[in-house]
Amino acid sequence: MPSADHAPTLTQTPFYATMPPCPAFALRPLLAVIAGCVMSHASVADTPEEVRALLARGDLPSALVKAQAGVAARPGDAQSRFVLGVVLMDLGRDAQALAVFNELSQAYPELPDPMNNIALLQARAGQLELARQSLEAALRNDPAHRAARVNLGQVHLMLAAQAWSQASAAMPGDNALLQKLQGVRALLAPSGR
Repeated sequence: MPSADHAPTLTQTPFYATMPPCPAFALRPLLAVIAGCVMSHASVADTPEEVRALLARGDLPSALVKAQAGVAARPGDAQSRFVLGVVLMDLGRDAQALAVFNELSQAYPELPDPMNNIALLQARAGQLELARQSLEAALRNDPAHRAARVNLGQVHLMLAAQAWSQASAAMPGDNALLQKLQGVRALLAPSGR
């Protein structure tokens, strides 16, 4: 498990990136569905944008209220549910966010975004192997998903740091191993230090 100074810095999928606001999109070709959803849900298109604006301002309580209202108004809408999961993540309500993303990944197993955010939550909890598996599932769904690809690299580094740290504890005088461990920790350190 990473130490506090080497906490996971995985990339969350923004809710406005790829989630279509239509509950039945999995049954039809995605492009046709997106076009249909834009026309049939034009009046709700501003709700995710309003939540995003509130998140950008740091107004998490208002974003949560707005996201919950979106789910209450459109309980079957994948976009509204995804928005709620993102807000819950930002609030640090990881168990609730994980439940939302798990429900989405079960309802729409072809989407990589919920799996990417599940992996982020798993990594936060120190469940690196589960995070790796979730990211690989996201990439099976969309091999070009940038956030999942970057996050998989990050998780591999975290797993390497974990393994080398355990090996170093068993063999404290191994300078080559200590150099590898220091190198991977430097890569995992948050930017801007």
